[in-house]
Amino acid sequence: MKIAVPTKESKVDDHFGHCESYTIYTIEDNSIKGTESLPSPQGCGCKSNIASVLQEKGITVMLAGSMGNGALNVLSNHGIKVYRGCSGGTKELVLDFLSGKINDSGEACSAHEDGHVCNH
Repeated sequence: MKIAVPTKESKVDDHFGHCESYTIYTIEDNSIKGTESLPSPQGCGCKSNIASVLQEKGITVMLAGSMGNGALNVLSNHGIKVYRGCSGGTKELVLDFLSGKINDSGEACSAHEDGHVCNH
């Protein structure tokens, strides 16, 4: 399994669509076996090709801060299960997820009038 986390300075970036990078964790036997960093494309997450890129890399889970419904739908359509409402250090978050401590907050970021996800 591979997990992606929108990242800024080793912590969950609260805004998926404008993060610095994605930290990708490779999981085997319910533990972290490797990590890599994927630079974030410029522009809004739901309008970029990031969902396709993540899908090609084998990502099946994204642990994110906040995210609009547009981005959530795009990721879901690419076979990526999204858990929103995450925060803190990325490694600690992934370990909590593997321990069953992470649930989706169910809260979507409100959309701007132009259709982009919100900025915090």
